[in-house]
Amino acid sequence: MSSAPAPPLDPPHRDKLQRLLDHFRRMGRVLVAYSGGVDSTLLLKAGTLALGDACLGVLARSETLTDDEFDAALAIARDHGFNLQTIAYSELAIEHYQQNPVNRCYFCKHELYARLTDLAGRLGIPFIAEGSNADDVGDYRPGLQAVAELRVVSPLREAGLTKADVRDLARALGLANWDKPSNPCLSSRIAYGIGIDREKLRQVAEGEKHLRSLGLRQVRVRHHDQIARIEVAPEEMDRLLERENRQSAWAKLKELGFRYVTVDLAGYRTGSLNEVLPGRDAAP
Repeated sequence: MSSAPAPPLDPPHRDKLQRLLDHFRRMGRVLVAYSGGVDSTLLLKAGTLALGDACLGVLARSETLTDDEFDAALAIARDHGFNLQTIAYSELAIEHYQQNPVNRCYFCKHELYARLTDLAGRLGIPFIAEGSNADDVGDYRPGLQAVAELRVVSPLREAGLTKADVRDLARALGLANWDKPSNPCLSSRIAYGIGIDREKLRQVAEGEKHLRSLGLRQVRVRHHDQIARIEVAPEEMDRLLERENRQSAWAKLKELGFRYVTVDLAGYRTGSLNEVLPGRDAAP
């Protein structure tokens, strides 16, 4: 995460921020589903600017969020004075979740938003907001079905903010995670149809932590049962393939229980496990 000075906002970005703030002010009281990622952090920051403590962030802790990610989310909330609550539950206990079907994310998000709906009802908060942005619309995101079913609002999408817009605004507002690489839940690394359990989640988490210790930033360990498929950003491929780093990555992933360790030559791309779905393919 970078601490470089933020550039001034140009008029289009200022307009989008104003639309976002106005959206929150119209809602009056809002509960924000907060994960510590840049999207939900910007959402909670904007809600706090517009509404103060009438904007409540809720951070959910489960097996698919690492301790490091949880602690980082808490630190940002403290730094910016967010009104924050945490909840804890087991995602592995959600019906159908462990079987890891192609719509796994639907079951996860439905459980989360149902819990947030219950909490918001008890607190008298009329709106629940989540952090998807305008770029998320074209991707395969079954979690958005749960958003629609439970009438969760998506202020970033509604304000027309792309991922680039989100990062620009987050930087301008002093959010330390403005350039944090995308890091969805650990289950998103496990190939569809392979059952999810604590051990696989541990393998992924520890494998990615080791790769980042080698100086790599944007990394994934895709779990294909006995095979670990490493993805890194194309510009980081040479670093990964340096003899010492390559051997270190191989040794660690073997130690974690993978029989084979591979490197995906197409490099990191969002949702590569969706390439098994009809009509989708990799684009190196």
